Amino acid sequence: MNDVVVEDWIEETTPFERVYEIIRSTYDPTSASQIADRARVSPTTARKHLRSLVDTGEVTTSQDGQTTLYRRSETGIVTEHAQSLLAERTPEEIASGITELKAQIQNWRDEYGVDSPEELARELDIEDADSESGTLLREWQTTRRNLALAQATLAIAEASRTGHLTGTDTDDDSNSDSSIVV
Repeated sequence: MNDVVVEDWIEETTPFERVYEIIRSTYDPTSASQIADRARVSPTTARKHLRSLVDTGEVTTSQDGQTTLYRRSETGIVTEHAQSLLAERTPEEIASGITELKAQIQNWRDEYGVDSPEELARELDIEDADSESGTLLREWQTTRRNLALAQATLAIAEASRTGHLTGTDTDDDSNSDSSIVV
């Protein structure tokens, strides 16, 4: 990065914000020292903030000998995607999209006589990922991932709507059920 940009970043953000910004793009296990270098904080400061993020579920850890490695958690990734999707689409639009994704997956299952892209790959013995079959496998895997994210988003929207996420829910859910069924 340009030194001026780095100086501005350091001046305009807190150490926590910098560690959080770095970890949000860290998908491979990375040491606190490496994160500290990138966030322009001390390793001690990075570890402190990373422990807080582990406690909130944003970050997961693993061990490499004596070194604790940190990376973005699956929960954090799903939550971010869900928030983004909910900002762009209504729950009804998401439910409609889920129906379309399920139909596409069912079409592939019917057409190829298998239940998953992995099963199709075993049957075809695909070695060339750039082939037409490889493209189909990647598209099926992406569609399956998008379906899971859309379903999680809808569940988060429903939990938020009913107050289950904030603890403001009531036990009177039986009187009105306007949840979206897919």
